[in-house]
Amino acid sequence: MDWFTNLLLNPDGVGVAHIVLTFSLVITLGILLGKIRIAGISLGITWILFVGIILSSFGMRVEGNVLHFMKEFGLILFVFSIGLQVGPSFFSSFKQGGMTLVGCATAIVFLGVITAYILHLVTGIPIPTMVGILSGAVTNTPGLGAAQQAYADAAGISDPRIAMGYAVAYPLGVVGIILTMIIIRFALRVKFEKEDEELNRLSTANKEADVISIEFDNKAMDGMMLMEIRRLIDRQFVISRVMHNGKVVIADAKVKITTGDRLWTVCNHDDSNAIAAFLGHKVQMTDEEWGNNTPDSDLVSRRILITQPSINGKKFADLKLRSRFGINITRINRAGVDLIPYPGLELQVGDRVMVVGPKKEVDEIAKLLGNELKKLNHPNLVTIFIGLALGMLLGSIPLMHVPQPVKLGLAGGPLVIAILIGRFGTHFHLVTYTTMSANLMLREIGISLFLAAVGLGAGEGFVDAIVNKGGYMWIGYGFLITMIPLLIVGFVARIWLKMNYYTLMGLMSGAMTDPPALAYANGTAGNDMPAVSYSTVYPVVMFLRVLTAQIFILFALG
Repeated sequence: MDWFTNLLLNPDGVGVAHIVLTFSLVITLGILLGKIRIAGISLGITWILFVGIILSSFGMRVEGNVLHFMKEFGLILFVFSIGLQVGPSFFSSFKQGGMTLVGCATAIVFLGVITAYILHLVTGIPIPTMVGILSGAVTNTPGLGAAQQAYADAAGISDPRIAMGYAVAYPLGVVGIILTMIIIRFALRVKFEKEDEELNRLSTANKEADVISIEFDNKAMDGMMLMEIRRLIDRQFVISRVMHNGKVVIADAKVKITTGDRLWTVCNHDDSNAIAAFLGHKVQMTDEEWGNNTPDSDLVSRRILITQPSINGKKFADLKLRSRFGINITRINRAGVDLIPYPGLELQVGDRVMVVGPKKEVDEIAKLLGNELKKLNHPNLVTIFIGLALGMLLGSIPLMHVPQPVKLGLAGGPLVIAILIGRFGTHFHLVTYTTMSANLMLREIGISLFLAAVGLGAGEGFVDAIVNKGGYMWIGYGFLITMIPLLIVGFVARIWLKMNYYTLMGLMSGAMTDPPALAYANGTAGNDMPAVSYSTVYPVVMFLRVLTAQIFILFALG
């Protein structure tokens, strides 16, 4: 059995079989333990970190250079996949309402940093350890990675205290986020019935697209062509079909609109009343009434999936679909959101377009746009590796000196590039679409490798730090870093900003980039409102966590 002992407990931590076996054991055991729930709460994949610490303390080692590579490569995959996912919606999060959420989340980030720095001054705990406690308290793994990399770049060596502080503070960090939600709920006597009413109001107000039927009675425009009417109304809308004398026809640009015609109109929710008032008045008509009164029942509406790479990045107007095929595109669904088509809108692989027209022409459009789901199952590796290369370049550029150079690093560089590619990649004909399962696989592999490497590197001396070096106090310091910013911003957002409680729970989870807290919030709310605010603040918070962790470390070394 000597071969097995040498394979499992290789004192030098080298050998491909030993390295693969060690990482596989750590990740497997961590994932299995992550399925355990206590009072409905689980630490999830973070158990990999603790398993790595435990096995490392019992003698399972991996050679330092290999450990460093696995840790950094895992972190790069993790943050890059996150950036690709949130990129298309990143800049839209700054719209009205989103700015309030982002502002509150930013306040939580900086209050956490201030709290950690005050604790450093009061307790005398070294800043590298305090940054680890901060990253664990706010449950932010990329911040931990950025801090470790910044320290290694500036000092030339790694500091295991950063990972130790993270591991000690993390468990109570998750509990602290959920406890803060509960405190605010009972302190301010939140009633879910009232929150549901507010949610219904917000859902209506924030709806991306309305489909309304309008009876045309504006005599001043009687007999005008549709393209002339569109020029007079400075709003984004699409008239898909026109009912004239009981017959439904496709509304092309040159169709003449007369008094008494009925118009099937798609527009932004905020514009619906103004458009209806300008053209005439709203009437109630069902989809069946619009579809079943067509000549020879030839008019159909169908959602078509864009899978043709040559369409990627093309502007809606450049395709001239209406003039070429005599059809209308009324909506474009992107990442679950309905968009109103306009001439400058750039189409992307993965978009679903609602096409209305004669069946033969709609079939032709389907062939042009692709509409082959199998094509989306193949990952676009060129885009991924171009993004990783650009991320490395961006992450290596010194941005400022405080007094050491501050870089976006291996965490921030790929994150920023992935967000930019996700949003603007179509301008350069890059296919940025990745299936949710492929993105999730890449992300989970990355974070699993990172956590396993951090745990294996921090295990030696971990118990001694807790028992003999006052590490048990770090738990309390982390709890303060978790609770103080959340309570301050939570009460302000609820009392002065009148924020819906469901939205507030998502904000708090997103400000801590904490999936277990989001799972609790979604379960409590019984709707997806927490997830919406979580995804709104998540990209900005992730970037700020990475940047502030680096600045904190470099400030200490200066």
